[in-house]
Amino acid sequence: MENSTTPFLSSSNKEEQEPSQDKYLPSLGSTVELCIGEFNWSQFFQSLLISFAWIFDAQQTFITVFTDAQPRWHCIEQGGNACTTVISNICNLPKGSWAWDGSTRASIISEWALECENSIITGLPASLFFVGCLIGGLVLATLADTSFGRKNMLFLSCLFMSLSSLLASFSPNIWIYSALKFLCGFTRATIGTSALVLASELVGKRWRAQISVIGFFCFTIGFLSLPAMAYANRNSSWRNLYLWTSIPTLIYSILVKLLVRESPRWLLVRGKKEEAVDTLKCITSITQSNLNLAINSMSQKEETWNVDLFSTLKILLQKKWSSKRLLAIMAMGIGIGLVYYGMPLGLEILSFNLYLSVIFNALSELPSSLIAFFIIDKFNRRSALLFFTILSGVFSVMSSMEGKLWTNLQIGFELVSFFSACTSFNIYLIYTTELFPTCVRNSALSMARLAVVFGGAFSPLLVGAGRGNKFLCYGVFGLVIGCSGVFGIFLPETKGRALCDTLEEEENKEKIAFDILA
Repeated sequence: MENSTTPFLSSSNKEEQEPSQDKYLPSLGSTVELCIGEFNWSQFFQSLLISFAWIFDAQQTFITVFTDAQPRWHCIEQGGNACTTVISNICNLPKGSWAWDGSTRASIISEWALECENSIITGLPASLFFVGCLIGGLVLATLADTSFGRKNMLFLSCLFMSLSSLLASFSPNIWIYSALKFLCGFTRATIGTSALVLASELVGKRWRAQISVIGFFCFTIGFLSLPAMAYANRNSSWRNLYLWTSIPTLIYSILVKLLVRESPRWLLVRGKKEEAVDTLKCITSITQSNLNLAINSMSQKEETWNVDLFSTLKILLQKKWSSKRLLAIMAMGIGIGLVYYGMPLGLEILSFNLYLSVIFNALSELPSSLIAFFIIDKFNRRSALLFFTILSGVFSVMSSMEGKLWTNLQIGFELVSFFSACTSFNIYLIYTTELFPTCVRNSALSMARLAVVFGGAFSPLLVGAGRGNKFLCYGVFGLVIGCSGVFGIFLPETKGRALCDTLEEEENKEKIAFDILA
């Protein structure tokens, strides 16, 4: 008996079929969707455990806001040639006329006496962290698609990020500290990408978007945990913050190695059918015999072209449809990243308490994740991105307006802008995972996140310029992100569409869509 639509049924003389009939066999994508089955507790546990990686990623991304900050100081002597409360530059004061409010170990600035150093020196650790993210995102972009896989890449990234962060707590000077921050940025570059792709590939298309949003919630939790830990540690050494964040990350990386399953999609694409069946047995209720029958009945053959580090990127750029998508999504990412990373760094420019500003910004990520969770299946990806990028741009420009009334409203405008940027970022990541097939998905998402970090790398320069003129910071932020959503018109809509696993599947869908429009 033959049935070309049901993967669990196959012909007894299938080996005698002509090669031309392979097109009637079930594809890898349809087979995996059927094998994964309904969403269950095993899939939820796997997705939740994988998403925890975002917590530690957020902590290392924003930890320098507190460890590298200049602490408050006070005068010891008053009047004469000594200290006066109206003087803001302590470098013009005689030594011994002022003192730090808290412990000298509260920040690298106070511990290493960097208060009078050039801003390039004091900002070097944070800058090298982003440089490490850029280089790591490029160098490590394709490893999860080629040799390592999603799970091993997540494990190794978390492990080495935790070790470099742990070593940073023992830094004797700013130069070694900066080198370790570069290493930390380099190794954490693929954490979010690997976690997002792996979590989305372990569930069916019905829950794919919602599972992806769990990672965004975890990132918010990690962001929110920093002000709390920094406040509890305000009278102790900045090194404690690195210990408090690196040791749990080290424990988590071990749990990933022991408990997390590899993506069955990736295993099948790489020709590892037995491992794929073992993974599917753990996350679905379908029997092993039916799993074997379904996988043996599909028409998919192992992908063999992506055997070296950058072959996936070469393929993405060589094919017209994929290069068009990649360039458009990266152009959008630059604008989103500029605001997403730049807004928290620019809070010092606004006339508002820094601790409260950071807390409010972190809290604004919660409703952005909730909105992404509830509307992701109700609105088109392109329309949602265009709306939230324009909304973020408008309110960012309004945050730069001067005047007594506007000054009081600046923090409100900034929060709306940052909230919109966060929502855009969440939708952007989900959209990217749906635009590319399994065999290149991790590489494409890595390049998309690389564009976001690239945009964020410019934000410290604009923040520095914004100290003299707010428009050079928040005004430019708004103009760039407001225009970034327009690039979505060059991309296809992916709402409700099943994930493709091979380039051929994606190309066929592209041709069908083009023929319909024609």
